Amino acid sequence: MSHMIKLLLFLLGTVTYGGSGQRHRAALRPAGGRPASGQPTGRDPGNGSDRAAALTGGDGDEADDDTGMAGGGRGGPGRRRRIPRWLKITCAVAVAAWVFRRAVAAVTVAALSMVLHVVGISAHLPKISFGWPWQTVGAGTATTTNTDMGPWVLQKIEGISKPAFGQANFNFLFTHKVSKNIGPLPCWYASTFYAVGHASATVNLNPGPAWWAPGTGHYRLQVLRRPQAGRPGQVAVTMVLPRPQLPQSVHDVTIDTLPSRPVSVQHSWTYPGIACGMVLRPQFPQSVLYAQAQRIAFYRADHAAAITRPLISTAQAQAARTIRDSFIQPAVNAFGYTLDKFTLTWGASQAG
Repeated sequence: MSHMIKLLLFLLGTVTYGGSGQRHRAALRPAGGRPASGQPTGRDPGNGSDRAAALTGGDGDEADDDTGMAGGGRGGPGRRRRIPRWLKITCAVAVAAWVFRRAVAAVTVAALSMVLHVVGISAHLPKISFGWPWQTVGAGTATTTNTDMGPWVLQKIEGISKPAFGQANFNFLFTHKVSKNIGPLPCWYASTFYAVGHASATVNLNPGPAWWAPGTGHYRLQVLRRPQAGRPGQVAVTMVLPRPQLPQSVHDVTIDTLPSRPVSVQHSWTYPGIACGMVLRPQFPQSVLYAQAQRIAFYRADHAAAITRPLISTAQAQAARTIRDSFIQPAVNAFGYTLDKFTLTWGASQAG
């Protein structure tokens, strides 16, 4: 900034010097173009005046005055050189860009972000808030209104749909049984296996525009204190999200690899008699056992309170922490605020 000011002072000094020099020379020349008494004219009074008069069509004094104005006189300062127009424009643009550098940077980053979004390139650009040089900036950013924060937060969570939060791990025993009676005689064989299931609750962080409509009351931001005197402002945010969803199908539950040997085996008294043993041949494929264990785990994850309660509470706690630390807090910090209070409650689950 200091270099720009020095350059402007130098250019203004040059212009002032050239203008005052012209006025000073004009002041030394008396009215009518005649030199003051006692000063030499620098030419022969007998011949120079007549020659000048003959050449110009008038008297010699007028010719001498024109000559002095054109050449500046013998030994006087030369004609002032004009500053190129392109140099003046360049200096003016450079000074304006420096003074409004914050506004220029904010507009440039916004335009670049829009171009990258249209092209389909995902890039993390620096956050530069728009501001004028004469605005008082608190904590390095400008102030904002309540409504500015909502779209900014929603933009941060766009594209995130039902991320998994809160995983529950549980173990159980299940029995696979085959039977094929031989007439009145019972014939069956059962094996009990140990299994470990994994289930996750999902939280919808992007319910859609209808969810965030002002009339729903699902989002509220209150400015407690605005930035001033270098101190950041404070805000309180209240949000409502749909309740976490439990697994919706058997494919949302996974089972660890089942052991090859069963925990226990039961069979009818006729097994392995000659007839029952030949009819059953109990060899259980791993795919059949996995599908049965997955169905049992899915039912328990949806109906067993010992699993569903910790599953939902863990999902809610992890979702609230992620939303606050990854979305809300960075958004309000970008506007020069700190998050004083954040409240996340859970509403009814969306249909579909």
